[in-house]
Amino acid sequence: MSEPDILIVGGGLAGLFCALKLAPRPVAILAAAPIGQGASSVWAQGGIAAAVAEGDSPELHAADTKAAGAGIVDDETALSVAREARARVDDLLRIGAPFDHDSAGNLTPSREAAHSARRIVRVKGDGAGAAIMQALIAAVRRTPSITIHENLVAEDLILQSGRVAGVLARDASGRLRAFPARATVLASGGIGALYALTTNPPQANGAALAFAARAGARIADAEFVQFHPTAIDIGRDPAPLATEALRGEGAILVNRAGKRFMPALHKDAELAPRDVVARGVFAEIAAGRGAFLDATEAVGAAFAEKFPNVAATCRSAGVDPARQPIPIAPAEHYHMGGIWTDAKGRTSLPGLWAAGEVASTGLHGANRLASNSLLEAVVFADRVARDIAETLPGLPAPKAPQPVTPAETPARADAESVTEVRRIMSRHVGVLRDAVGLREALRALYALRDKALAEGSADLRNRAEAALLVAASAYLRRESRGGHFRTDFPSADPAQAHRSVITLDEALRLARTVAASEAA
Repeated sequence: MSEPDILIVGGGLAGLFCALKLAPRPVAILAAAPIGQGASSVWAQGGIAAAVAEGDSPELHAADTKAAGAGIVDDETALSVAREARARVDDLLRIGAPFDHDSAGNLTPSREAAHSARRIVRVKGDGAGAAIMQALIAAVRRTPSITIHENLVAEDLILQSGRVAGVLARDASGRLRAFPARATVLASGGIGALYALTTNPPQANGAALAFAARAGARIADAEFVQFHPTAIDIGRDPAPLATEALRGEGAILVNRAGKRFMPALHKDAELAPRDVVARGVFAEIAAGRGAFLDATEAVGAAFAEKFPNVAATCRSAGVDPARQPIPIAPAEHYHMGGIWTDAKGRTSLPGLWAAGEVASTGLHGANRLASNSLLEAVVFADRVARDIAETLPGLPAPKAPQPVTPAETPARADAESVTEVRRIMSRHVGVLRDAVGLREALRALYALRDKALAEGSADLRNRAEAALLVAASAYLRRESRGGHFRTDFPSADPAQAHRSVITLDEALRLARTVAASEAA
């Protein structure tokens, strides 16, 4: 049986929603793990940002998005996404997402940091991602036009006559398989697994960023990485998350002595933008004072009822959040950068679309506003589906791909190299950055890429190249803005108040120059 003409890489919110929006057109989904197990969407706790409450509006939502984005949010994108938010929430309600309602049947949104209104549509306090995904998975499994391929890891794009014509992916047995397609959608998530401490699943390793760039795709805003300030610091990988909604409910940040530290750093204290809070938490930990999220007064005995997932995680580590402060640390949480797309989700490569965290649409700017990630995923998944539906009849059918030979089936990255990438990124391309550290990152990552080429490891090559794109972009932006903070350039530069674009060739050229100068 032949595969469908439309291929979606990724089994998270953006991928599944796009597939449902394309129905009844035949679609194949490639997922690196069983559906629902390898997607960051499942772990999203806050919810979806949408102006659904009385007194709120898409215009206010867009204004908050732009304020958090530190001067480089695309105005038209922010407003158009905010205006589509309610319709996408209604789509999810029809699919079966059990968003919180009051006794009159009205949605009951909560508030999160940097929002000027209560507009986070959520599920039982901290369960939005899992509940939304459960509804989508059930809908996808009962949709006959959708074929699901699980445990298939995409490693490269198939290119034919200057356009993307599908994907090469490795199955659970290690065999490399070709999946030709007339339209290919990347919805494979972010880059969290490139960092030593992250809230993302291990499948979020930036591979699509690398192989899309290797094919010639433009990468935008790669330097902007958001670190969630309140990952629960109990030694787990990935790190569990203490949702932003806790601070929205009044929880405070304190050090080991019980002293609050955020009021001295920002007028909004604990509800300041995430990058500010992350740096505050990082500084307390670096100074040896520790950092904790204290909800004992704001939530107290109601903790388990209001935030059951966080409560269960804390209790499993011997912490009672109703009575004790929760130990926290900043962890890589979300990548504002990614594969550049236009307003329809088209990348710079013909035949390739992108949606969700893997894409960079201009919505988030330098710092994502809380709960805009799930919103962007469904809005752009819908746009991609509509664009493909309109253009598919005119797209050329892919030719039969060349057989994959053993020489083209490289090994997976060894554990030591994966750990080394994560160490480099956390140490030199993390919450705080400077030229010396970034140069070391470029040199070391370039050496790991050379190792990958010598050993024939597509996995290590993708990790190293994705990390190089982030490090090179961070080195080139000599200012501090949003999620990118340079200790050697601690102020924002008005002349740099624009989005960045980089190609893999440019990143490699920079890394080679740095490596050569270090060796001289």
